[in-house]
Amino acid sequence: MMPIHELQALLDKGFPGATINLDNPQGDGVHYQLQIVSELFQGKSLVEQHQMVYRALGDAMESAVHALALKTYTPAQWTKARGRA
Repeated sequence: MMPIHELQALLDKGFPGATINLDNPQGDGVHYQLQIVSELFQGKSLVEQHQMVYRALGDAMESAVHALALKTYTPAQWTKARGRA
């Protein structure tokens, strides 16, 4: 298990300037929900975006994170998604 602030630090380092919302809704330290808005996703497929997140989390994906519900957006996609809410 890895404290959520350490996972957040890995994401902050991998996605500077991004809007990152990381949560552990079950409070068990292994099931996470992540929403990330980053310019770095521009021109990338959804699979590529998710791979970028997994790379940023590195070894934590193999040990500390059992499940990750992941939503990735470019800023334009986020603006559009929020407009539908």
